[in-house]
Amino acid sequence: MPTDNKSKPTSRVLALLELLQSKQQVSGAELAQTMGVDARTVRRYIGHLQALGVPVQARRGCDGGYQVGPGHKLPPLMFTQDETLALAMGLRAARELGLHGILPAIASTQAKLERVSPKNLQKRLRDVSEVVAMEARDGRSAALPRSQELLALSAAARAQQRVELHYRAPSGEESVREVDVYGLAFRAGAWYAVGHCHLRRALRCFRLDRVEAVEAKPASFLRPKGFDVLGHLAQAIAELPRTHSVQMRLHTDLATAQRHIAPELGRLDGSRGPLSLHAQIDDLAALAREISRWPFAWHVIKPAALRRELQELGERLQNLAAHP
Repeated sequence: MPTDNKSKPTSRVLALLELLQSKQQVSGAELAQTMGVDARTVRRYIGHLQALGVPVQARRGCDGGYQVGPGHKLPPLMFTQDETLALAMGLRAARELGLHGILPAIASTQAKLERVSPKNLQKRLRDVSEVVAMEARDGRSAALPRSQELLALSAAARAQQRVELHYRAPSGEESVREVDVYGLAFRAGAWYAVGHCHLRRALRCFRLDRVEAVEAKPASFLRPKGFDVLGHLAQAIAELPRTHSVQMRLHTDLATAQRHIAPELGRLDGSRGPLSLHAQIDDLAALAREISRWPFAWHVIKPAALRRELQELGERLQNLAAHP
């Protein structure tokens, strides 16, 4: 619960508990100085906690101090105002990203947080819940996986344990394959698992809403050091086959291009001479609007339809600018 009124003894006892939770061991002198009380008062507060069943242990000597008994799990009893608001924002974001099966849990957590908050914070929490809006950058609704699949794959990735995926492709074709999951990410309205697919013998990205079942296998793997899950996912999305294949020459350096071109738009390549962009695009008009914002020179190699879109965009802008 938020710590707004530390002048009350109960609030000070809870503040002491928070200090004990934040460190493995803390001396009585440090506790007294931090809380602005004397050592005798600290000992009295320790007694209150012990009477409540909190296993606070005292060690004597020059290296002594107080600590909560090892292995004891304490509930998150107190939050500052900033921490409470951070939790509210996190719950709001979780609700927007959404997972089948946990939306009621998000609502109940929000309700519990409001119940233990002072009235002024209750209003702020309601403001966050009712007023703050978050939506995908491209405006599409999120594709929601089931929570058990996300949790199972997260655990497997952290433990570096191979899994068997029962997967349904966009075409409806079903397959069973073993995968070493390097990590999970949310991008472009969907959750993905990224890792090495033993069926295809290559890195693959799997939409979690298409995963039918996950089974842990008795095999481990070693995740590549520094593997960039989001970076690989963005590149994989950029290279998916689409209506138009685009190639452009960019008259700038790689660092400048990377600052202005999102990774999911396409692949930048300067390995064979001048810097170029290779992309797969469905909407050429949207790409033309994006290109118009780049602060460097360029020219289109293909397709010719993109050049026409750019010319039409330029003519529309000229016509609008000519009429005050």
